[in-house]
Formats: sequence, structure tokens, C-alpha cells
Amino acid sequence: MNIILFGPPGAGKGTQAQFIVKKYNYFQLSTGNLLRKEINQKTQIGQEIENLISKGDFVPDAIVDKLLRQSIINLKFRDRIIFDGYPRNIFQAKNLGKILEKFDQNISLIIFLNVTREVIEKRIMGRMTCQKCHMSLNEFFNKDEIELHPCGKEHLVKRKDDNRETIISRYDTYMKTTKPVLDFYSKNKNFYEVDGNLKIEEITIKINDILRV
Repeated sequence: MNIILFGPPGAGKGTQAQFIVKKYNYFQLSTGNLLRKEINQKTQIGQEIENLISKGDFVPDAIVDKLLRQSIINLKFRDRIIFDGYPRNIFQAKNLGKILEKFDQNISLIIFLNVTREVIEKRIMGRMTCQKCHMSLNEFFNKDEIELHPCGKEHLVKRKDDNRETIISRYDTYMKTTKPVLDFYSKNKNFYEVDGNLKIEEITIKINDILRV
């Protein structure tokens, strides 16, 4: 089954997606990682993406749609995709449904991590991501894990857009644009809301219980 994992920037979607990937052999389709790959490869699209992100803006649907299709058509990920951070608006939600339907697939489960802005701010300000394995850690909460990180702590870096002003802008924009999407999906019997303010381990347990239903 394909899964959508919702939550504002810094909600812990990446961490929980990694849990699902490892435990259930899923493929994490993170729009954030797809966009950063373009940036790192310094493509023309990547330059445009970097400019938008640095201002706290979201990337146009047309760009995201193109990158998503390239992954969804890969047969080895069929019915084992967890969408991390997508869709963010009604257009994307309906478009994702059309893309999956074209390849005879659908969304089986929707999980929403509901987190307050105060908690988000603290999480993002300390967030570090490994350039090699894409694992996310927090300099405030994961000091031991950072020191013992298998790839080496020198590969853990902070994102340029992880600053307080940008965080507030992204959070407010997310909540404004995503509310209609949540209303759209909340009517689905397979929609679940999880308290994202809990500790990572507690959130993981709740998600695991949902996946076992």
C-alpha cells in the first residue's frame, strides 16, 4: 500500500518515514530530497528551486510534478511508496490521485503529524541532515547519535533555510495551504491524526500501531 505522511516543516516526517522504510521495506519519496538533489547537481531547475526555498517560498507544482512522475513510474517501488511532505495543496492532492491511477495504484493510508509552531521552531533550529545517507538528527536532542553517526559527523550539515524567520514563514504558509488538503483527506476512513508534539519514540509506536490495523 502507498502512504501519505503529512506534517508541517520540522514535524518529524523524515524520521518517521525512515522508520517505515526500514521496518516495512518501503521507498521514501520525499519531495524535499528530490528538490535538494536538483540543487546539489546545480541544474537549471535546481538554481530556481534554491532561490525559492531561500525566501521561504514553496516550489511550483509543475516542477514537483515532473520530479514525482520520474519516481512513481519505477516499478520496483510499486505500492510501497511513502509520500513525505506531499501533497501540500488541493491541486497536488488531486493530481497525485490521477498519477497513481494512471499506473493502477492508489493511496491506502494517510497519517497527519499535528505539531505546534513552538515545538517546530526548536526542532528545526537544531536540525542537521547527513549529506550521505539523508538521516536527520538534532544537535539538542541527539548529541550521542551525532558523535557516533556511521557516516561521520562531518557529513552532518544544517540547511541554509533553517532560521527563525524562514521557519515562521514556512509554518504559517503550510498551515494555510494544507488545511484544505487535510479537510479533503480527513473524510477518508484511512485518515489518522497523531500528536506530533510527543517524543519521537512515542510517535513511532503510534504509527506502528496504525500500520498494523
